[in-house]
Amino acid sequence: MLEHLQWIDLVVIGVGLTVAYVIFGITGFGTALIASPLLAFFIPVDKIVPLLALLDCSAAITNVMRDRKSAVMGEIKRLVPLMIIGSLLGAAILLYTNPDNLLIYLSIFVIFYALYSLSGFKPNAQFTSKASVPFGFIGGIFSALFGSGGFIYAIYLSGRISDKNDIRVTQSTLIGLSTFTRIVIFLAAGVYTDWSFLSMALALFPAMIIGVFIGRRITLALSRESFLRIINLVILVSGISLLIRAVI
Repeated sequence: MLEHLQWIDLVVIGVGLTVAYVIFGITGFGTALIASPLLAFFIPVDKIVPLLALLDCSAAITNVMRDRKSAVMGEIKRLVPLMIIGSLLGAAILLYTNPDNLLIYLSIFVIFYALYSLSGFKPNAQFTSKASVPFGFIGGIFSALFGSGGFIYAIYLSGRISDKNDIRVTQSTLIGLSTFTRIVIFLAAGVYTDWSFLSMALALFPAMIIGVFIGRRITLALSRESFLRIINLVILVSGISLLIRAVI
């Protein structure tokens, strides 16, 4: 893939990915919102998800290794089993049914939730631990169906954890586990045996590192209110993106 790109193409991709990973560095998710439409202009669509899986997993490891003590393991232990069960169901839905209607309902819910949160009318009440059941399960389903489950976990974690850095690192840990699962699947399918594919990932690795570093620095300077506002804006864009995908 790399040999078919001109230097200006790599510059455009690099800048776009840096911006995408600034968002990831701040929120712990959201890369695909910016990166996928951009990458579709330059590389085959079927290569985008495996490529982002490698970069997202590396970005998550970068976030977690630096601030690993901030990860709230209690929430991870609650969510991961449910995420796995949801992923299995999501894969079954993808194989045997048409999930488009489900995508429409989810996107509408996400859009209204984000608008409600951004309106300032959201109450101070926090989610109970029992909320991990629907959020973990549904997040797993939509990760398997559409590769877009990060914002579901973000809604739950922002309603459970008070510290913004703890939210970011816990979210990154979940995304890291999710993308690692995809990497294993792609590896078994032989996707990563193509050297040109791996060389493309290596060429884009610096853009990911720079973006995550900038995003982390921004997060440290934000108040919790500003951080949650950014989270909800990304959730809103996710919902709109899903709705567009469902109706087109």
